Amino acid sequence: MRKSHKIAILGTGFIADFYTATLHSQRTLDRVHTVYSRSIDKGNQFKEKWSISNCTDDMYAAIHDNDVDTVIIGLPNHLHKDAVLAAAEAGKSILCTKPLGRTSKEALEMLDAVEKQGVFNGYLEDLVYPPKTLKAIHSVNDGSIGKVMWARSRETHPGPHSDWFWDNDLAGGGAIIDMGCHCVEIIRNFIGKGIRPVEAMCWSDTLVHPIEGEDHGIGLIRFENGAIGQFEVSWAFRGGMDLRDEISGTEGTIWLNHWLRTGFEMFTSGSKGGYVAEKAEGGSGWLFPVGDEAAELGYTHMFNDMFEAMDNEEEPMETFYDGYIVNTIIDACYKSAQTKQWEPINISLWRGEENVPHLRNTKEIDGHILIKTEVMPDGTTKQILKDSETGKISERYI
Repeated sequence: MRKSHKIAILGTGFIADFYTATLHSQRTLDRVHTVYSRSIDKGNQFKEKWSISNCTDDMYAAIHDNDVDTVIIGLPNHLHKDAVLAAAEAGKSILCTKPLGRTSKEALEMLDAVEKQGVFNGYLEDLVYPPKTLKAIHSVNDGSIGKVMWARSRETHPGPHSDWFWDNDLAGGGAIIDMGCHCVEIIRNFIGKGIRPVEAMCWSDTLVHPIEGEDHGIGLIRFENGAIGQFEVSWAFRGGMDLRDEISGTEGTIWLNHWLRTGFEMFTSGSKGGYVAEKAEGGSGWLFPVGDEAAELGYTHMFNDMFEAMDNEEEPMETFYDGYIVNTIIDACYKSAQTKQWEPINISLWRGEENVPHLRNTKEIDGHILIKTEVMPDGTTKQILKDSETGKISERYI
């Protein structure tokens, strides 16, 4: 049963603007009732822009507004924990932007708080919610590409919008905590959230910007069943924002290109200017606009999932537990970048499957293990076989 929700949104920056635009455009029953901003001037501008009833520069006043039942956290990373703990104590439903915490320790504190109070919690990981991604996940779950062996996710762009992202202490890191968290959760959804991630190997460096945190990172995540996840992130990629995923299964492959090639191509002299798409670097020449950014970035389906789950007293697709697991993986990646070796992923609260077998399949034919079957150019079919006793490799035509 669909209900009406009054929302307090904490933050008035880029992500809060996207969230409010999505909420006010799709579910007319749900409205932002109160906005909190650390700057009252920015808060009032946000209030007027989105026709919000109340504005405050007191976070606790926004959370404890008697008319509010749901708190959406769109604040910088270092403010997530205090906001979650206060909202949980107030008994409000909580939706928090990514990453849940700067570290797994922070994330676990937040998870403990919402579960102790028994409040609804949703992890706003929008990039698992784009329509193409949801359909691809559904196909994988239906077995369309067999067992997933390898999932690769890439997010690169010229760098984030706000100053705090570039501060290592406030953000908890650089491009890996900012964008690697997206990639890690995309990988988990394709390989299987119930499959335990066991170790990580990561490279990171600061190649361009004069900052303490990394502006580039590449990571590998090994899962208990032998599957591998790979992420690639950059804050110095030129040409806009590149969002791509690739999933390789035993029976098929999926390629997803979300942003740089949208199917919408336009040439303009740029004389009129104007906004093109998030992280687009130019306003002239050949451009690739996005028809519906909220939908293509997953916000539309994400909030539908969150509020439908809330109304039906169910868990959404992404919870604080997922945010915690992502943080444990990111922690291991940062440690690996320092030690330059595989590092264990330390999950103190695992709720997935146990003792998952290796995904490798073996098929025996007359005492031989089948390695490969292939149709040759002349139309005959060849099998590559291994003797199950001696290990000798042979071939035969059938």
